[in-house]
Amino acid sequence: MKTLFNLNPTIPNQNDPFLEILSPQGAEIILGDTPADSLAIPLEPSAKSLFGPRGACLVSPNGPLWVADTGHHRLLGWRNRPQVDGQPADWIIGQPDFNHEGQNAKGQPTANTLSVPTGICLCGEGLAVADAWNHRVLIWKEIPRDSHVPADIVLGQADFNQNQPNRGYQETGSDRLHWPYGILYHQGQLWVADSGNRRVLVWNQLPTTNGQPADWVLGQKDLNSRDENGGETANGRSMRWPHSLAVWEDNLSIADAGNNRVMIWEGIPTENNSPCSMVLGQNNFEMTELNRGQYFPTSNSLSMPYGIAVAYKWLIVADTANSRLLGWKGKLSMGCSAQGLTAQSHFRSKSENRSYSKATRQSLCWPYGIQICGNTAVIADSGNNRVLLWSVNNNNE
Repeated sequence: MKTLFNLNPTIPNQNDPFLEILSPQGAEIILGDTPADSLAIPLEPSAKSLFGPRGACLVSPNGPLWVADTGHHRLLGWRNRPQVDGQPADWIIGQPDFNHEGQNAKGQPTANTLSVPTGICLCGEGLAVADAWNHRVLIWKEIPRDSHVPADIVLGQADFNQNQPNRGYQETGSDRLHWPYGILYHQGQLWVADSGNRRVLVWNQLPTTNGQPADWVLGQKDLNSRDENGGETANGRSMRWPHSLAVWEDNLSIADAGNNRVMIWEGIPTENNSPCSMVLGQNNFEMTELNRGQYFPTSNSLSMPYGIAVAYKWLIVADTANSRLLGWKGKLSMGCSAQGLTAQSHFRSKSENRSYSKATRQSLCWPYGIQICGNTAVIADSGNNRVLLWSVNNNNE
C-alpha cells in the first residue's frame, strides 16, 4: 500500500497539456461488424457482430479473448488474440449458434445461458462473469476453450435454473444478488459489485458451492441492507451504483457510477462498511452531481464512470457518459485532476466520437468496460458496438 495523499492539490486548467494514456495512433484491432457511421442500434447476431458489449477479458497477451456481448446475451471467444479488424469469434456460450440471440436463448436459465452479461474477469484458473439480469455470477473453474461450456458454480441463486432478483425476496442477504455488474478476483478474494443492492460483496476465498454466501460487505451497514447511499446522504462509506473494481498501487478502487465518482481506500479494506479514504470526480464525499454540476466536463470531473483498470502506474477510468478515458498516477488528493486523457482532444470535450459523425480508431462512444493485459487495453466501446485492442502508451510509464 502506498500513500495517496498530497496536501497541495492542483487546480484544473483546461489549457494545460495532458499525457496520452493509450497510443495516439488509436486501436490496433477493432472487433465488431459495425457500419462506420452507426451508433448502438440492434445488430443481427453473427460471429463478427457485437451489440453494446460491456466487458472483455484477454486471458494472456496471446489469448484467448472472451467478450461479454451484452445486447446479444452471449459470450464470444477468440482462441488467440485477434490479428485483424472484424475477425470472427471461434466460440460462443449462451446461444445455440452465432446467429441467434435472446435472454437465456429465449428459454429458461441454465449453466450456459446468459441475460445481459457485463463484467468478466480471470478467477483463479478460470473465468467469472457477472450475469446481471439473471442476478447471478457464473464461475468456470477452468478457462472455457470451446463453445457451450457450462459454468461450474453459480452465486446469487440456489442453482442454475433460478434468476429472480434477491432470490425472489424483497430484502437482500449474504447469498443474494440484484443486478451484479462488476467483478474482481484479487489475491484469492472475489469482489462483486452488486449494483442493484448498492453494495460490494466480498468472498474471502474463491467460492466452491452454488449459492455460497458472501463473507462481508462494503457500502451497507450489514449484509441485509440495500438502501441507496446506505440510507443517508452520500459519504465515504456509501454507494449508489457501484459498477467495477480495481486494485491500484495496493489500494482498492471502485467506480461508483451513480455518484459520479471513484472511491479509493488506503490499502484493501477487511471489515464491513469500511469508509474509503478519498474520491475522484467530486470535491468531497457529499457531492454527487455529474460533472460537478456543470454541463462540460473538466480534468477533475466524471459523468457515470462505469469502468476502471490499472496499467503500469496509471489508474484508468472509463468516464462513460463523457466518452473518454481519464488517467491518474502519483500521489492523489481529494478530487484532484487527471493527468492523462484518451479519446477526446481536451478535457472540456464530452462529444461522442469526438463530435465526428463516424467512429474512428481514436474515438469512443460510451465506453463501459476496460481491462488491461500486458501492454494492451481491451475496451468495451459499447456505444459503437465494438471492442478495441489498444496499446498503452509506454512513454507515460
